[in-house]
Amino acid sequence: MIKQNATQALRQLLGDRFTTSESDREIHGRSESHFDLMSPAAVAYPTTTDEVQRIVEICARSDVPMVGWGTGTSLEAQTGADDSSLTIDFSQMNKIRHIDPENMLITVDPGITRKEVNEALRDTGLFFSVDPGANASIGGMAATRASGTTTVRYGTMRDAVKALEVVLADGRIIKTGTYAKKTSAGYDLTALMVGSEGTLGLITELTLKLHPIPEAISAGIVAFESFGGAVQSVIEMIQVALPMARMEFVDTATVQAFNAYADRNMPAMPHLLFELHGSEDSVKQDAETFGAICRENGGQDFEWSERTEDRTALWSLRHNGYYAILAARKGARAVVTDICVPISHLADAVEETRADIAASGLMGPILGHVGDGNFHSVLLLDPENKVEHETALALSDRMAQRALAYGGTCTGEHGVGIGKKKFMEAEHGPAWDVMGAIKQALDPHNLMNPGKLVRD
Repeated sequence: MIKQNATQALRQLLGDRFTTSESDREIHGRSESHFDLMSPAAVAYPTTTDEVQRIVEICARSDVPMVGWGTGTSLEAQTGADDSSLTIDFSQMNKIRHIDPENMLITVDPGITRKEVNEALRDTGLFFSVDPGANASIGGMAATRASGTTTVRYGTMRDAVKALEVVLADGRIIKTGTYAKKTSAGYDLTALMVGSEGTLGLITELTLKLHPIPEAISAGIVAFESFGGAVQSVIEMIQVALPMARMEFVDTATVQAFNAYADRNMPAMPHLLFELHGSEDSVKQDAETFGAICRENGGQDFEWSERTEDRTALWSLRHNGYYAILAARKGARAVVTDICVPISHLADAVEETRADIAASGLMGPILGHVGDGNFHSVLLLDPENKVEHETALALSDRMAQRALAYGGTCTGEHGVGIGKKKFMEAEHGPAWDVMGAIKQALDPHNLMNPGKLVRD
């Protein structure tokens, strides 16, 4: 429970935008992945930075832990809370603050979603590039350093965020970054906050880099005779620096899930889904190179399209991959993995993971953003079956350990939260303690999203 004086102050500040209703608490305690319900004591819905600051000051005076919330799409329990915590839901801070087409920048509230940002940019000739699949909030994407299908060309949220406004644990409001192309002025606090998962402060404003909409876009799919042939094609494309905008891999089990979920008729084979951006001439030339590499590795049944509606259908299929795979086993929940390895070890990591899953007896389709060495397995389990749950978690752990052994990371884009904390010491060594020291300096009373990312 939250202390009575804090509850009264929050009600006075927010009115009916402060709630302790069981339904609201449960909504904010659920996870997209396998974690149990972790509900807060109450939920607050601020509409301005000033309100966020005042909420933080109230909570700081009464030692109330605070958990930021965007759209609830996190996969490692980053938004999990307990019955002493306040969840701060940013969904009502969802406005465009400023569009600066000359400098190709946009400034937004944290609760606005990536699709809403691109809708607002529709008539500018610009777009926001980071595409994690889920229609996540921009604040949540920054907090987890999200990436996605377009990372191979345009980068992650680390590359997309120019400046931030952040409310710290003591109520101070700081601005990080500038609108300039570069700076040498001190610590990069913007980069520090991007990926901090709400453990250092609450993001209340973001300035994002934009990109020109390409002159020509071509997308498509290609089937492969073998799993290895698809992965080898990706490696060769990267080695020849083919400028792919998207490069996604799906295995046979994922294709079968797509067919059932979306009434498709894709051959039951591994596939690459791809997209090329550029001028008319460059896209045509790149497509020829792409096709030649794929054919040398057993690629077949190419389907190309430059029509917007066909491209939208293709990427909607990929973005709904998680739900398509969940639907392949009625009533299942999932442990969702997201390791990332150096491209030189991609084929080995995928093959070893595939064999490990096959030996486990679980369903675990593999898909991912293999253009940057990042891939996932969605390990399906019966939520009432303890043995299956333990088997899936053990598989996930071995994937993370495999990635670290290859010089990679335990999480390419989903973040640490609670689920990946166990690997932080192995991945970072003494640097993890430095992260803890930063947390202690900025949040000495451990009120900002406690229990996540850093050592307890």
